[in-house]
Amino acid sequence: RVYDIAGSTDKRCRVILNGKKLNIQSFLEYIDLYLKRADNPPCIYERCGPRWEVAISVTDGTFQQVSFVNSINTIKGGTHVSHVSEQLVEVILKTVRSKNKGGIDVKPAMVRNHLWVFINCLIENPAFDSQTKETLTTKQSKFGSTCELSDKTVKQVLKSGVVEMILDWVKAKEKVDLGRQLRAGKGNSLRITGIPKLEDANLAGSKRSEECTLILTEGDSAKSLAVAGLSIVGRDCYGVFPLKGKVLNVREASYKQISGNAEIQNLLKILGIDIKREYDGVSELRYGSVMLMTDQDHDGSHIKGLLINLVHFWWPSLLRLDFLKEFVTPIVKVWKDGRGEGERKQESSFYTMVEFEKWKEETKQEKGSWRTKYYKGLGTSTPKEAKEYFRDLEKNQLDFKYIEGDGEAIDLAFNRKRPDDRKDWINAYEEGAHVDHSQQTLTYTDFVHKELVQFARYDVMRS
Repeated sequence: RVYDIAGSTDKRCRVILNGKKLNIQSFLEYIDLYLKRADNPPCIYERCGPRWEVAISVTDGTFQQVSFVNSINTIKGGTHVSHVSEQLVEVILKTVRSKNKGGIDVKPAMVRNHLWVFINCLIENPAFDSQTKETLTTKQSKFGSTCELSDKTVKQVLKSGVVEMILDWVKAKEKVDLGRQLRAGKGNSLRITGIPKLEDANLAGSKRSEECTLILTEGDSAKSLAVAGLSIVGRDCYGVFPLKGKVLNVREASYKQISGNAEIQNLLKILGIDIKREYDGVSELRYGSVMLMTDQDHDGSHIKGLLINLVHFWWPSLLRLDFLKEFVTPIVKVWKDGRGEGERKQESSFYTMVEFEKWKEETKQEKGSWRTKYYKGLGTSTPKEAKEYFRDLEKNQLDFKYIEGDGEAIDLAFNRKRPDDRKDWINAYEEGAHVDHSQQTLTYTDFVHKELVQFARYDVMRS
């Protein structure tokens, strides 16, 4: 209480404790007693006329106030605190909402909870709620003065970091709310219902679920190809689910976009995965891995990238567990006719147009006519070819391997806040660079810089 007197009275008032004068000459010095700590919070101070001194700082989510009315410590605040804090809440709320479009509805109380307000004021004939004078009840119209914060102070508050703190809190709350709305599937669910077009693996959700792979296909035609291949590998450990177009970029999507996305809800249920959790293993999931099966064109690369981005954003630890793989099919086949009907000889498959164009250049002097088949999409392949792909699964499967720097590469491709970095990324692409499909593994960095970048270039050109 002695320090309260020193901080709330005129600097000409000397306050002595145990024979020693307190070295508190102003309200601002008194405030420093609260704010001197390791994280060094901001302090925006303003004297609003002869009767009001105000300072604003930030908290970690619980509203705090230190206030004096005529040197009386109003420990529970009151109308004078509301008079000041409401001015700040109104301006901050407007800024936060403008930066949180599509997110949860930010309420004034959410903003207020991140403020720490210090007030030292003089009120004419103050009225309190009790004899202890803990709460001021005088109406604002009877204060005898008003405290109007200046534009300079308001701008300083907006630049103090409070807006960013509130937005971070909002994002965290959105994730919790999404976890409630996007109901996680159960890893031990042997059978799930209500998901159209899902071909569930027989062992998904069982004690052998780690052996199971979910094949995510680009549309229904690709699903037909995968289902034809199941006759070779069996349905015990392989499930198939067709995607409707491109998956949402969850890194940049709003709360409303994610919470209303039925496809993401289906994926969570099929995999038995929870967006609120981190995983150090796959034993709790319904599937031990996911295989991406898309067309071998630029848009197919983008779909793969969006799925990788989804896993990296919500469950980055799964990428380190070799959770993702891709199914690759030829984009071009060449051969020479044999003697028998339908017989082929010297047949070769190419998985990128870069490889095919290089082969054409190398063989243009060869004698004999080459037959060529272009695969516009997975739907172009016949059921017979599908069985051939799955029969030689080792050749047509690439396992993604996580190395240091992969997370940065994924963020570069999908973080909307890095447009300049993406320009440099696109311009740095070396013509002819492509993924080596003769290897059995592929790093996410190579995928981003050798395959996904080609979609980015194509997307810029068609725009």
